Amino acid sequence: MTDPINKIYSGATYLFDPLHHFWEKDTTQRAVAGTLIVVFTLALATIEMKRQGWISGGMAEMIPTSHYMAINLAFTLVLILEVISLIFTLPCSISKAVGKQFEILALILLRSAFKALADFPEPITITGHEKELWILMADGGGAVMIFALLGVYTLLRRQLDETIKGGPTLFKFVAAKKIVALIMLIIFMGMSCQNGLLFIQGHKTFHFFQSFYTVLIFSDIMLVLIAQRFLPEFRAIFRNSGFALATLLIRLALTAPPYYNVLIGTSSAVFACLLTLVYNTFYSNSSKYNTYRE
Repeated sequence: MTDPINKIYSGATYLFDPLHHFWEKDTTQRAVAGTLIVVFTLALATIEMKRQGWISGGMAEMIPTSHYMAINLAFTLVLILEVISLIFTLPCSISKAVGKQFEILALILLRSAFKALADFPEPITITGHEKELWILMADGGGAVMIFALLGVYTLLRRQLDETIKGGPTLFKFVAAKKIVALIMLIIFMGMSCQNGLLFIQGHKTFHFFQSFYTVLIFSDIMLVLIAQRFLPEFRAIFRNSGFALATLLIRLALTAPPYYNVLIGTSSAVFACLLTLVYNTFYSNSSKYNTYRE
């Protein structure tokens, strides 16, 4: 008699893998990139039509007057696509998912920098907008620092060894994480539809990325607990819990005021690099200082 848990694992795998393959294939990515170009162009044209007075009524109230908001829209869509990629990364190693979240944090800081442009006049001038300029420079500089630290983290992560070496145990471990990823994908779509309806109805929308990243905190804890079930060693538990703490710092960076968001974001990247370096030095199977080796 087939184990019902194995049926669930198999069902999640058969459902997740085709979705992942569809999202990652070149034709899908090219179509998505083309859509971004079209949306950005239409946003610029629509804003210009409002500025010329060609659009009026209730619809005009929903359209901004600054062309810079088209840039913000484009980066918002890029972030949405990156979050979807993050969801599909969750069944991979926790360390890889953390790296993906640092990519998103860097993009969010860049988006925040471009978003500050909305407060500048057209044609652009910094006179009277020195505060916005400093925020723009801080967010842009923070994005570059995280981009650099991500490179360091990626090099360190490549030295992490896989604790589970294939077989039925690895299949169950990955399948359990795919279940979490599918749940997060459903939540993501539900929150997107809810926010879209609020916008169409003229109601105040909620901060989508902050809200969804808050939900991701619970998914990170679930992934840590799943990993503990299959990897009960102390070194694996500490490493995965440490990565969960790094992602929590990322969530705090998203809600922090200017300047503090850069400080917290870069601190989370430094923490992840330090954690990975310590693990590679003292707990990796390939390290000569491995304290777990007899």
